[in-house]
Amino acid sequence: MAVALSPIIIVIVTNLLSRARLVLVASIAITEALGCRPTTPGGTSSRSSAALQQFPVRGKVVAVQRSSVTLDHEAVPGFMGAMTMPYKLKNPADATELHPGDRIAATILVRKDADGFSDPMLDQIVVTAQARPDYRPAVQYHTPAPGDLVPNFALLNQSDRTIHLDQFRGRLLLATFVFTRCTVADYCPRMSRNFAAIDEALAKDPKLYGETHLLSISFDPLYDTPQVLRSYGGSYTGRFTKETFAHWDFAAPPEAELAAVAQFFGVGITPGDSGSLYHSLSTALIDRQGRIVVWYPTNEWTPDEMLAEIQKAARV
Repeated sequence: MAVALSPIIIVIVTNLLSRARLVLVASIAITEALGCRPTTPGGTSSRSSAALQQFPVRGKVVAVQRSSVTLDHEAVPGFMGAMTMPYKLKNPADATELHPGDRIAATILVRKDADGFSDPMLDQIVVTAQARPDYRPAVQYHTPAPGDLVPNFALLNQSDRTIHLDQFRGRLLLATFVFTRCTVADYCPRMSRNFAAIDEALAKDPKLYGETHLLSISFDPLYDTPQVLRSYGGSYTGRFTKETFAHWDFAAPPEAELAAVAQFFGVGITPGDSGSLYHSLSTALIDRQGRIVVWYPTNEWTPDEMLAEIQKAARV
């Protein structure tokens, strides 16, 4: 395996099945804890000039993607509380040596500028304990894959009406997850800005506009009432109180159904202080038959990339 030059020592070990595996061993530098300040929704940043900071982290691997991992980690002083969220890997090849249930220590590399923290990634990964062969996490998160049939979840929308995902059959449905109090610019505000750009682009093509629908799902149903969702949604469409929400719904599942919705779409949610929520991301394009076309567990996709996926799915 080709490994980029870094302070990682690679040791070959052999498991009970006599297959060679790589265990990453690194020396983790303990850095000074710095206070994290919330960002302003919609804020802009100059990432080229953002200072790169480092924070040590320990946790358990929940899921492994091609170039990222979802980590259930302890509190990171100066950066964030204990939570479950996806992290991009500085060295994507590390994903081949990580497995759900592995306990790791690593360094979080993250940029900080006037708008706050952005672009976190993991480096200097140490596998401190390998997963047991019979490991089974307490919460089973589904990883949406192309062709998966989406359950007919019920949600309460911004107009105080119950909607069901099956009612969008016959159209392409683009869904993402947010909560209105989120202040991390690269998370919910970025998803909502991306959706606003997609909504505006689709409106220029009346045929495709009629064949699609957007849905922003809140995982904070106790706070994100229909009235709150209506105000939030109108601010992102730019039509405020004049918004009809004919093409883009903002909705939340009942509290009792939240876990099922979050687990199907792979959304990890951890309550924080003062009503805050630490969470992962999930955006899915669903076809006319209610099946997953493509799923993004990070914020790395762009409106142009998603529009290309929508256009391709519309031709099927």
